[in-house]
Amino acid sequence: MAARQGRGPVARAAVIGALLALAGPHPSLAAAAAAEPESACVAGTGPYQRELEHHVGRPVDGVQSAADCIAVRDFQRKNGVSPADGYAGVATYRTMLVVTARPDPNAAGECPEREHRVTCVDLERQLLWVQDDGDIVLRPVPIRTGRDFQETRTGWHDVYWRSKDHVSTLYGSPMPYAQFFDGGQALHGSPGTLYEGGGSAGCVNLTEPDAKRLWDLLGEGDAVYVWGTKPGTED
Repeated sequence: MAARQGRGPVARAAVIGALLALAGPHPSLAAAAAAEPESACVAGTGPYQRELEHHVGRPVDGVQSAADCIAVRDFQRKNGVSPADGYAGVATYRTMLVVTARPDPNAAGECPEREHRVTCVDLERQLLWVQDDGDIVLRPVPIRTGRDFQETRTGWHDVYWRSKDHVSTLYGSPMPYAQFFDGGQALHGSPGTLYEGGGSAGCVNLTEPDAKRLWDLLGEGDAVYVWGTKPGTED
């Protein structure tokens, strides 16, 4: 009897150990094991370094530092820029313009206020928003307008034709939620990124989700006002 009692605790311990091994580590231990130190922020100086340094509150010297990189990376993460690597590139800069404009996109008064909807197309900042009697009904979103020698035409226009699943007859490319306002120029969605290439062939490109929101908001006869000069094009 004494011998059996001596083997009992050992046997029970072995069984418990085997069960724990099958169950895996405790969740808190697994989480601790999975946690790894964050990788260093090592991106170099970007073409929009000074602009981003100013926006994130860093000393403006145009030269990337480790602290600059971390601050830019934090901005990217907060605003959905990918990759969030701390590099002050065009996508991050364009996102910065949107964020900066959100509180009052028409602070300079360059888009005329009317007692009806006006779609405002700011070529200089590459932004679009919609206002109605001065109230912002669609907050500023990024756009891509016409490249050099194919510039988006400035001035007053009206939406005269809408084609939800349009395909370009010239280029064969999809133009979802197309709303034409001047000849072949339209407000429409553009698959992929808006930040590559020198610009569109004259249309105002939006992300597809933004183009859908604009489609749901506008109708034929609504006003479009375009002004300014797209960076990189002739005045």
